Amino acid sequence: MDIHQILLKYWGYNGFRPLQEDIINSALEGKDTLALLPTGGGKSICFQVPALSKEGICVVISPLIALMKDQVENLTKRGIKAVAIYSGMTSREIDITLDNCAYGDVKFLYVSPERIETEIFKERLKKMNVNLFAIDESHCISQWGYDFRPSYLNISHLRELKPDIPFLALTATATPEVVEDIQKQLKFKQANVLQKSFERKNIAYVVVHEEDKLTRLVKILNSIKGTSVVYVNNRKRTKDVAYHLYQNGISADFYHAGLTNEERNTKQNNWINNNTRVIVSTNAFGMGIDKPDVRTVVHMDLPSSLEAYFQEAGRAGRDEQKAYGILLLEENDRLNLEANITNSFPDLETIKNTYQALANYFQIPIGSALNESYFFDIADFSQQYNFKAFTVFHCLKFLEKEGYLYLSEANHNPSRIKFELNKADLYEFQVKNPKYDSFIKTILRSYAGLFENFTKINEFEIAKRLKTTKDKVVDGLHYLAKLEVISYIEQTNLPQLTYLTPRLESKSLYISKQHYHDRKEIAVKKMESVIYYAFSKHKCRSQILLSYYGEKESYRCGICDVCLERNKLELSDIEFSSVSDQLKKLLKEQPLSITDLVNSIKKVKEDKTIKVIQWLMENHKIITNDKNLLEWRK
Repeated sequence: MDIHQILLKYWGYNGFRPLQEDIINSALEGKDTLALLPTGGGKSICFQVPALSKEGICVVISPLIALMKDQVENLTKRGIKAVAIYSGMTSREIDITLDNCAYGDVKFLYVSPERIETEIFKERLKKMNVNLFAIDESHCISQWGYDFRPSYLNISHLRELKPDIPFLALTATATPEVVEDIQKQLKFKQANVLQKSFERKNIAYVVVHEEDKLTRLVKILNSIKGTSVVYVNNRKRTKDVAYHLYQNGISADFYHAGLTNEERNTKQNNWINNNTRVIVSTNAFGMGIDKPDVRTVVHMDLPSSLEAYFQEAGRAGRDEQKAYGILLLEENDRLNLEANITNSFPDLETIKNTYQALANYFQIPIGSALNESYFFDIADFSQQYNFKAFTVFHCLKFLEKEGYLYLSEANHNPSRIKFELNKADLYEFQVKNPKYDSFIKTILRSYAGLFENFTKINEFEIAKRLKTTKDKVVDGLHYLAKLEVISYIEQTNLPQLTYLTPRLESKSLYISKQHYHDRKEIAVKKMESVIYYAFSKHKCRSQILLSYYGEKESYRCGICDVCLERNKLELSDIEFSSVSDQLKKLLKEQPLSITDLVNSIKKVKEDKTIKVIQWLMENHKIITNDKNLLEWRK
């Protein structure tokens, strides 16, 4: 089927967005391709369409369970067979899923990068008719990227098993050095980058210096109508800010990763369907959500990187209508961000002690636990070993970056069952155990495929049909599992900790001081870029962001807070640049009085020169020295 027919049949679109078709054709020509599209640019279609146009299965490497589940659900709704392998699945479930990919009609297999190095995956992959490898969020492969995952470095090993299958890497956040690094680490046969400008002409980026952020937030939301996302940096504040908005007559709710799956789904759906106007969230909100009519994204705290800020602010205005990315700023925010960066690098001894405590907590002997996963309650662990949860989290993240283990995001894993007896043996069991006959029949009537695959179930729904309690259903399922009639995996919302190497003695744990130093240096550089963006008053906000992504020749946006101040000067960009360049050259040679400075500027009216000087002084580019002469600030 032609790619345009596929787009129309499954997505209902008559045409591709800019660059999508070029990316798709590059993949279909068998070329390794790096696709850079800004948030909301339609990255998933770039690998889903070419995969559907060819025989075989597309293997998608993705870092987030929530994203995998979301995409599998969306493809399934469109009648496309897709499956995912992620933390929380048993080895039996993984085995069955991979068999279906090798011998069935599955079109998309989503898998985390940690899974591709396991023997079971490698062996089954050999039997699969793979037509494309898609690497989503590919910036994770680079140590210069803002979310480095060491397991991404193993992706290039797939070439040894399927040397003729092209790689299509996709990301919305990559600086020039990350772009180069992605292609190098994935061993592209030749450089091939297809990039859409990161410019979002409809978004006005605004920084507001404000001590009373809550009052200003209410004013902003009252003056700019429409849906909004408000980002804060901790879970407690999501609730506090949402309640403040509610008290001020604004429909608002809060969201974070600590909520149950049902709570998150309800809050998310209410916001998507416009029953809730404002969602106040940690950075857990937004991945995979494509709501086009978001008018404002407000950050109440400084983000840790411009990549994170750009991605989150970019959730505004996907309908191409005017939207705002607003950062509320007070002087203490700089100190808080610096403290967060410092605290996110615990000392090496603390990291080793945390690793040892984990082994005690899970009762793991030395040399075991390779590729084994454990549900992990960070609050319980921290309390038991007298650690701060914040410190534990960052120790685990550092151990993750060193390749020792992997901590998944908090994630809802629903209950699943599979009948282990065949139909004849099950009938015999029901005859011998009449007490469980009705129970088993109700389950069989409620769900399909129970003899072939692990199937999601809802204990509460089963209880309603049997007119009993959920607890009694859970007890019955555990009893049937004990008798090996079924396999039963009970639901959980906890994240999972997976050991990527056999458990070591803590004294044998090697953490490179150079790696530690390098990662801290990268984090500090990213922080400095955020501080420059936030506290700069003389350069267009959009130009700062675009320059960070390597787009050095961009024009002023004309709509950010800095540009609006510049617009009041009533000078064209050419006039302003001409005067500013002359002023800079003169004042770098020697300090001058304002009269001498104005008289030195050629071919520009005096009143315009004075306006530029005033603007540069207000924005601290020109300063007055102790002799009352003007200097260019170093």
